[in-house]
Amino acid sequence: MPRSRIADLSLLAVAMMWGCTFLIVQNAVQALPPLAFNAIRFIGASLLLALITTLFYRKDWRRFNLRLLGHGVLLGLFLCAGYGFQTVGLLYTTTSNAGFITGLSVVLVPFLSVVLFRHKLSVFTWLSALLAAAGLYLLTFTNGSFLLNRGDVLILLCAFAFALHIGFTGLYAPHYPALLLATVQLGVTGLFSLVASLMTEHTGTFAQTTELLLRPEVLLALLVSIGPTSAFAFWIQTVCQNYTSPARVAVIYAMEPVFAAITGVLFASERLGWSALLGCGFILTGMLLAELKAGQSSDDGNKNDGGHSNSSYQAAREEDIPSLPTEGAT
Repeated sequence: MPRSRIADLSLLAVAMMWGCTFLIVQNAVQALPPLAFNAIRFIGASLLLALITTLFYRKDWRRFNLRLLGHGVLLGLFLCAGYGFQTVGLLYTTTSNAGFITGLSVVLVPFLSVVLFRHKLSVFTWLSALLAAAGLYLLTFTNGSFLLNRGDVLILLCAFAFALHIGFTGLYAPHYPALLLATVQLGVTGLFSLVASLMTEHTGTFAQTTELLLRPEVLLALLVSIGPTSAFAFWIQTVCQNYTSPARVAVIYAMEPVFAAITGVLFASERLGWSALLGCGFILTGMLLAELKAGQSSDDGNKNDGGHSNSSYQAAREEDIPSLPTEGAT
């Protein structure tokens, strides 16, 4: 099996983990403020990856340098901005609007790939993204109405931030150890979430916070979020974006709300109407279309370069990584 196909299946597993644990996290943030939850989640995930690196991949620390740190910080800022704008935006908009607009990153990623990274995208890629976006709309707005409000602007910024995170991860991942890059970006996300929480949220005294953390629903959500859905999920993403394009990552991640909807039906007695079912079908069709096109490219690539025919994979190795603004031109 081509490595690009293995990467896509691994990313689909990540989307499934995120979608299937949505209810668990949703219950937890009703007890613990969301920014505080994110701070503990991402700092814990970063420390877990640092421990794994120290125990099993100690040689990777020798490749730690300021350039890796800078790019990891940039990825962490994109990730933190995405979660931050989403959290604040949800105070002023509906869950349906937030879910759909956040999902627009499936269209924004191909657009940013063309504008920022000058990737050449096929018609299949754009069609896959548009099908996924249409599916997200049908899945989210079962009554067919979409009313904009002030929180939607913040959610749109969230979608841009997540799209930039996916795009730049595809650019930087081939050049650094995946564990180190994931460790840095999750640590940055956690630290900025902690600062934002201290400035805007009230968690009470130390004893009250400890009591909240020891609640079964919060403790379960943190254990799931720190390990599988943060540390391992972003480790997997960083590795897999060596072998697949950012646009395909975005289409695959559009499956997250589908898995969330299935979980809601199975465990929360929710019901899906025909519109939502049609939306799930659109998203699945978009993902399969992207995979069928990827399979053709991989088959051709296996004859020539060991399956590394992916445009993102090649571009990341043939062009220099652009320096951060503070580093100057290289």
